[in-house]
This record gives sequence, structure tokens and C-alpha cells, in this order.
Amino acid sequence: MRRRSPLKLLFYLNVLIVAFLVIYKAYLNFFLSDFNAEHTEQLAQLEEQVEGKDAFSFAVVGNANNSVGIFERKIIPMLNESDVDFMVSAGNAVSGGGEDKYRALYGSLSQLEIPYLLTFGDNEYDDFGSFRFYEHFGPHFYSVVVNNSRLVFLDSTGKTPFSWQYRWLEDLLEGDDSDHIFVFVGHPLFEAEQDVLFGSEGAYWESETARQQLLDLINRFGIDAVFSANLPLYSKQQVGETVYVTTGGAGGLILNNDVSFYHFVQVNVTPKDFEVELVPLDVGQHPVLKQLESIWFFIYSLFYVGYQNFILIVSVLTLIAIRLYTRIFLDRSYYPDFDIDPTPWLDKPLRIAMFTNNYLPFIGGVPISIARLRRGLDALGNSTLVIAPRYSADMGQEENTFHVPSLLPVGRKREFRMANIFLPRIRRRVREFKPDVIHLHHPFWLGSLGLFMARRMRIPAIYTYHTRLEHYAHFVPVPGRLFRNFISHAVVKRFANKCDGIIVPTSSAEEYMRMIGVKRDIFVQPTGIEYERFQEADQDAVQSLREKLNIGRNEIVLMSVSRLSLEKNIDFMLDALADLRQRIDQPFRLLLLGEGDQHNRLQKRLEELGLADCCMLVGGVPPEEMPLYYSLGDLFVFASKSETQGMVILEAMASGLPVVAVRSSGIDDVVRQDYNGYKTREVRDQWRDAVARLIQDKALRRTLGAQAREFARAYSVEHFAQEVKTVYAKVLASLER
Repeated sequence: MRRRSPLKLLFYLNVLIVAFLVIYKAYLNFFLSDFNAEHTEQLAQLEEQVEGKDAFSFAVVGNANNSVGIFERKIIPMLNESDVDFMVSAGNAVSGGGEDKYRALYGSLSQLEIPYLLTFGDNEYDDFGSFRFYEHFGPHFYSVVVNNSRLVFLDSTGKTPFSWQYRWLEDLLEGDDSDHIFVFVGHPLFEAEQDVLFGSEGAYWESETARQQLLDLINRFGIDAVFSANLPLYSKQQVGETVYVTTGGAGGLILNNDVSFYHFVQVNVTPKDFEVELVPLDVGQHPVLKQLESIWFFIYSLFYVGYQNFILIVSVLTLIAIRLYTRIFLDRSYYPDFDIDPTPWLDKPLRIAMFTNNYLPFIGGVPISIARLRRGLDALGNSTLVIAPRYSADMGQEENTFHVPSLLPVGRKREFRMANIFLPRIRRRVREFKPDVIHLHHPFWLGSLGLFMARRMRIPAIYTYHTRLEHYAHFVPVPGRLFRNFISHAVVKRFANKCDGIIVPTSSAEEYMRMIGVKRDIFVQPTGIEYERFQEADQDAVQSLREKLNIGRNEIVLMSVSRLSLEKNIDFMLDALADLRQRIDQPFRLLLLGEGDQHNRLQKRLEELGLADCCMLVGGVPPEEMPLYYSLGDLFVFASKSETQGMVILEAMASGLPVVAVRSSGIDDVVRQDYNGYKTREVRDQWRDAVARLIQDKALRRTLGAQAREFARAYSVEHFAQEVKTVYAKVLASLER
């Protein structure tokens, strides 16, 4: 049984938290009900609120910064319970101009029971926020009249040229007879008397020209007060007849000391006078915990955009910490664990469930390989269950094979079946079987179901890499280059890294797995062949078959076994043989065994190339008859580059046939140059000349054929099954340890 790692559980918990919060942010951005031109609605409510009053009051908040703990949880309830008539933000109501920040602010402001107006400040402008402010609330600069007082809102961010605002404001004030004029501008016009540790750099209006122009208007028209934000403090200065107030304590970065503290400002207005009152917030400054609380508020303010963002940041940092911990502090060895003892698992019979997307009676390399492995494992006393598609409605259920009903046939000739992996009885059948190991032969569909069941049953999953998926792009309804260059490799990598062990048939396949990023244990184990079955053939049957196929006495027989599909590169072989026929006098005959969606097209190609009389598409041949056909041959020819091993090549060698093939993965490991055949680059002349040499040199053909037979001896089914069981045992022992 697998043990759950607490660190791993914590890691995935944090992944869930991050995913949840990202979804929440997406919800804020895309699914929350929209809001537009809110200032229009707020002004209507404001007029109703102060109607008939000679005196009124309003609150000014600065640097709310989407704060939940201070602005939403403390200031808004205080305003709702107070006698102020409306609220004004002096700037930086949001922590940034992103859509999620504006929507979060709208959610906070919706809890206010009084109207509100916002100043366009630095944070509102950040992250392309200017158009969001305009859409959700209104213009960047504007003016409103409350009873007989005028409130003017200016844009000091640089988004709106101040020359426009200056002309507008001058014209506005020249004809104004209000009792009081209050200006709200995000950037302070004068430096604060107090120094702050953070937040002063870039806090003031950068344009000295615009600042002087505004001060000129303020002095000329006797403006009563100017309110700004952008600094994490409270400052009140009298310059001439005007009061300049900087308020930045509604959230944001606060040090929680005598200078930088949480607060807002209340302005009480009568027809003849006004009063600015500081309202500090009681944040529980217990003498003993004052220093610790100051540190906490400082840290909290770094994540002042609310609990959601705070949790998101902490979760991301936790994920990073866990990954660093596992990378740096957990001991790891890149060598095999030599203390693992697989003996107990080797000495007992195992129960193996195999999941495959194709199986007998479908003829192909993978089904034949699985059938041989199964026979070998059963012969060693183990029990196997194969989960595979059903190919026809009249197929009965065998004792050790579960044929899954198909959803639909796929492929150009509808030769493949897509099994219905959603049937509950598949899972029930596997659980009743009680496997020790689940062996997967494809990295998708039934293979994915098998991997899922292995995880649920907490037993090891072994994956055999049979197929180079990138060569099957023509079967997949996506752009060929996308599948060939990315999807196919990503599918194999992702699937293999979820398994507990990977079996590959050749060293070149192992190298490929490492190159694409597979980190799991990889075992090189070539697929076995029934070696003894290819040693003897009834000569009378061979002669009868020769006559049936009308093979001439002096003809050299070239054998090839392949599915008739594009990835098998058969056109290359036919072009080379057409060229060869023009260059040598020795008659030859190609027997191409196999069936596939390209049969009709290839038959036409034979006729076009003038090869119809010496090349024959024999069609599918039952596995039990293959030794008879191989006995007809003099040499084996092959051009496919999509093999992971090329099992038919080993079968041909076991029958004593030398091989000529195109060098590729799978081929390079079993064909030894000048020993059991020849392997060439995918160059027609090189491949053709190698075939010509063996056709014309009988002695060489016999020598290489004898050596090929001896080479294939090491690939017996018995040896293959024993080695695969050893893989099972090693993985089981490793997991138990």
C-alpha cells in the first residue's frame, strides 16, 4: 500500500487554494454583474441625502487600496453608523487598475449606506485602469455642487493634460458664487511636515508647472481646502487662506506609529464655515503587543488588497517553499537502490491486469506482443486479465479477457475500436480480479483508465512504450505538425511520469524517454518472439504455398511484414525496388504481408511503377501461419521509421533471413551492420544497393541469415516473460520499501 506524504498533501492543498483563488479572480473579472457610470447614480442619491439641509458633513478617505481589514471591515461600518452624509475618496481607492481590483472595490463600496465619489489617483491609473475608471465611475476630472458648496475633482496622474483642466477650472470658478470650494487631487501639493519610512518617493505632483498653475487658481479664487492622498499619513497645513490636507490611512501601507496610522477625515460644513476633523482608528494598541502588532500590520499592509490576495500570495510562497525543500533538503540518489530485494515477488505468482487499446483478433505488433507476454507469464504460474475493445457484437467474453463494448470504430478503414471506458462493470471486473500490478500498453483511453484504477487501488502501474505516436499524426484530427512536434511527446511524457515503471524495447527508446523528460525508472526489455516456432516449417506446405503464389524457381523472395499505413514508409521501399529492377538481371519477388487503409492506393502504385508482376500485397496473415511465409523468403526488407523495436524483424531473423532496413529507433538496436543485415539512412540509393548485394551474393545471404537466426535466439518469449516479471517484482519491492 502507498503511504500518503504529508508534504505532498500540503502541496496539493495549496494548489487547490491557488486554483480556487484564480477562479475567484476570474469570477470577479468576467462573471460578476457589470456596473457603469456609478457617479451618476451616486450624485442622485447625494442630492436626495442633503436636500433641505443648511449644514452637511462628509468623510474623506485616502489610500483605501482595496483594503478589507481596515477600509471594508472598520471604516465603512463607522461611516454607516455616523452622521456623515457622503464619502469622498481622495485617491487610490484601488490597489491597482486591474479589472478585479475595480470589481473588488465595487463590492466593498456596495456595503456603504451613504453615497460616495471617487478621485482619479495613481492606483486608479495603473495597469491601464484609466478606461476602467471612466467606464465604471465616470470622467477623470469633474465638479459637483452640494447645497451651496462646490466639490472639484482633478486628475494629477498625467493622463489628462493639465492645460485642459486649467482652462475648464478657471472658467468654472470665475462664475461661481458657492459658499465653499473643496478640491480633491490625488497628489499632495506640498511636502508633509512629517517624514515616513515608505511611500514618499513619487508621491507628490511631478509637474511643477501644473502645480504652480493650480496654486495660482487656488489663491486667486480663495479655495477653502485641498484634499490629497498618496502618502501613508495624516497632514494638515494652512497656506494662505487654504487648508491642505493629506490623508492616507484608509488601508494601504501603514507603519502603525505616531506618524503613519489608520484614520479618515470628517469635514463638517455650514454656510459660513467648515471644520476638518481627524478620526483615528482604534486598532487595539495593547502596550505589551504594540511592537508585534506593528510588525503584523506592516506585513498585512504589504498584501493590502484583501484576504483573497493575501491567501493567494501565501499559498504561492508555500508552494515555492515546498518545492525548494524537496529539491534541496530531501536526500535523493540518482543511482538504482541496490538494497531492494525483489526475490519475494519473484517467488510468488502475481496477478496482472493489462489495459490495451487494441488486441487480438486485430493483427498488429502490439496485440501480438501482449499475447506473447501473457502466454509467457501464464506459463510461469501467474494470472493475467486483458482489458481490450470488442471488435464485433458476437465476440464472447473469455475467461481471462474482458472485451469492452465499443463506442465507435475509428481509423480510415474503421479498423480500430474506441472502447466504452465509462462502463462501471470494467472497474468491477478488475476489482474482482484483485491484481497486484496493472500493466498499461497505451498512454491514453483504456491506458488512462488503467492508470486511474491503479491509483485508486494503490497498486503499481507499469507502462510499456510500444508506439512512436508522432508518426501517427495522420490519424488525429488536429494539425499534423502540432501533434507530431508537441502533443505526441507531451502525452507520452505526462503519462509515463505518472506510472511507477516504464518498459521500453530498446536503448534508443530509453534515450528518447529521457530526452522528453521522463523521470521514472525505465527498464529496457525487448519484446519476445516464439523463437522455436520459426525454426521448422513443413516443406511440402512451403512448396504448396510457393506454387499458390506463383513464385518462380529462380526468383529471390523478399519478405516484408507491415500494416499498410502511411507511417510505415512503404512508398520509399517500392520506389527503391522499381529502381533496383532496372539495374539487376536477377529476378525477385516481394511479398508484402499486412493489411491497412492504404491497400488500394499501394496497389495502384505497384501498377504505376510496373511492379505488379513482381510485388504482391498478400494481405493479413494469421500469426500461426507466419513461420510458413517466412520460410518462403530469402531476405527481409523494411523501411518503416515508426517502430520502437520492430518485432517482425526479429521473427524474420529467427527464420534465418538477413535484414535490410532504414536506420531508426528500434531498428538500430536489433540490426547489426554486416552481421545479421544492413541498416541504411533513408536514402534510396543506399537502401537499394544493400538489397542488391544480398540478392546477388548467395553465400553472403546464407552467412548473415545464419547469424541472424543465432542473434534472435536471445529474444525468446520465455526469457521475455521472466524479465518482465522481474520488472514487476522490482517495482513492487521498491514501493513496499
